[in-house]
Amino acid sequence: MNKPFIIGVTGGSASGKTLFLKSLIKSFRKDDLCIVSQDEYFKRKEDQPTDEKGISNFDTPFSIDADEFAADIKMLRQGKIATRKEYTFNNPALTPKILTFNPAPIIIVEGIFVFYYPEIAKLFDLKIFIDAREHIKLRRRIARDKEERGYGIEDVLYRYEKHVAPTYQKYIKPFKHEADFVIPNNLHFDKALEVITVFLKTKIA
Repeated sequence: MNKPFIIGVTGGSASGKTLFLKSLIKSFRKDDLCIVSQDEYFKRKEDQPTDEKGISNFDTPFSIDADEFAADIKMLRQGKIATRKEYTFNNPALTPKILTFNPAPIIIVEGIFVFYYPEIAKLFDLKIFIDAREHIKLRRRIARDKEERGYGIEDVLYRYEKHVAPTYQKYIKPFKHEADFVIPNNLHFDKALEVITVFLKTKIA
């Protein structure tokens, strides 16, 4: 297989990366794309950094096993299959699956810290930054964390103020200027989605 075209997609927490990618893949065949999410590479809860209250902080670059993350991307780049146990965010209602990442002409690597890790960022042929206003991201985060991670509203607000917002300013926003595309996602991203889709079609033609 020829060397794949690797895309990094980042942005603040709840900026809409997942929705953008779900919309993107609708225009491609299953074998055209492989998506690898940073969220599958969280360290165990007991290995997470904690704040001054002793609460686990999953919103730092040090919450992720960056070495294993990079290793799997490199395997895909070499045309090899990578497997990983699904990370379920300690939600007892969810049973983890074994995920299989298959090599493809286009590999999409997404997550809030994918530009932060030099070993990963240097692999990207294209960098996309999904942007959204703070109040919109907060609203989306509240809905997501309640449904997917079982967090109550007070827990979500505490984590957003103490963990998420400071992390964005320190570890995510500074890399915005490195992006090839900055896509605003306050209302919609239809035009940007069309541009990216047409461009990627040229990579598999």
